[in-house]
Amino acid sequence: MVDIRVLIVEDDPFIAMDIETAVADELGDGVELIVVESVAEARRMTGQRLDCALLDINVVDGETFEVARVLQDTGTPFAFVSGSAPHDVPAPLRGARFLRKPFSTREVAAFVTSAVGLAAPKAAPG
Repeated sequence: MVDIRVLIVEDDPFIAMDIETAVADELGDGVELIVVESVAEARRMTGQRLDCALLDINVVDGETFEVARVLQDTGTPFAFVSGSAPHDVPAPLRGARFLRKPFSTREVAAFVTSAVGLAAPKAAPG
């Protein structure tokens, strides 16, 4: 049974796969990854239950700021995963986590784990 739903808005298929892999490796089979490449598709998904979202800023049909505002208004945790600069984000959205491309998959996994309220796995002694 899928317990966690993560929206990924990314129009580069290779980057989307990297994000998918990072999240799936961290959360396992209990996660549903919803990958879309446009603002229009992302807007449709915001009407459904989401546990968190990872948003590229510039995608095929515009910027995801409107989607981010909806997520913010519904209390859904999200992070921008973008090559844009953090100061490009409108002031009301600047409190969101910002992962700059090229990102670390560890950073992505840590954000999602924190956003959905799971304890991070403990590092092996070494």
